[in-house]
Amino acid sequence: MFPEHRPRRLRTTPAMRRLVSETTLRPRQLILPLFVAEGATAPRPISSMPGVVQHTRDTLRKAAVEAVRAGVGGLMLFGIPAERDATGSGAIDENGILNVALRDLRSELGDSTVLMADTCLDEFTDHGHCGVLDDRGAVDNDATLELYARMAVAQVAAGAHVVGPSGMMDGQVGVIRRALDGAGHTDAAILAYSAKYASAFYGPFREAVDSQLKGDRKSYQQDPGNAREALREIELDLEEGADAIMIKPALSYLDILRQAADASPVPVAAYNISGEYAMVEAAAANGWLDRERTILEVLTSIRRAGADMILTYWATEAAAWLD
Repeated sequence: MFPEHRPRRLRTTPAMRRLVSETTLRPRQLILPLFVAEGATAPRPISSMPGVVQHTRDTLRKAAVEAVRAGVGGLMLFGIPAERDATGSGAIDENGILNVALRDLRSELGDSTVLMADTCLDEFTDHGHCGVLDDRGAVDNDATLELYARMAVAQVAAGAHVVGPSGMMDGQVGVIRRALDGAGHTDAAILAYSAKYASAFYGPFREAVDSQLKGDRKSYQQDPGNAREALREIELDLEEGADAIMIKPALSYLDILRQAADASPVPVAAYNISGEYAMVEAAAANGWLDRERTILEVLTSIRRAGADMILTYWATEAAAWLD
């Protein structure tokens, strides 16, 4: 009799499909990125990211508490200063917006969540690059490393459990690890943005942080066509002491994520970035997609490709659906 094999038997009911599901998606695997703006007196909507805002210090605390209550596994914090300069000095200042906000959240939440900080200068520089510039206008790798080290120490002193160096400078993980250990912060973890591509999908994020960038970051972020290079970057970060690694963006680089997950002895994160978020929100607003189903399918695809953790602007909302 034909057919002899009937895989549909395992799809007959919701209970059966749940029983044999290969990929799980749980709130604890989600990390919520949050933006906080210095001097803001009310949340500022981000037009290209409907539902996402630049928070005040007070609304940041409320959003963070809501996320933790929903079961979200961690929070990644980005700061937007009122003033910028060539070296991004506000990133290191203990009274800079990012460090003040870290203290706020650590005081509010303690160890009930994993508090993460973006360890990069781009939000704080008046030129928008992820490092300081040399006399030719190019990003100076080694001079930038010195500032990353100071920034990471300041963030952990302010309350971060995890620092996230995202600038793609050579040697950044090793320099930060030595600085943290030297300051006595041996328990602070490093989530290395090991494979961060020069992507067109970052557009809405530039609005979210009021980026001052002119030009591009192709001299330090990865070429979208390169895969082997990502594995080399991961290997180097692991040698330098990374406690977890990141692939960014997620959806256009699921193949890289899969290779990273197969090779990595440490947890692997993926960032479901602003442009990916904006596309789904725009299509759903036009009635072209079922919003909830699409969001969960996107997040499940990232988990299926190998991510242990997903940074996503849908974290709190998705957590409620999953529970």
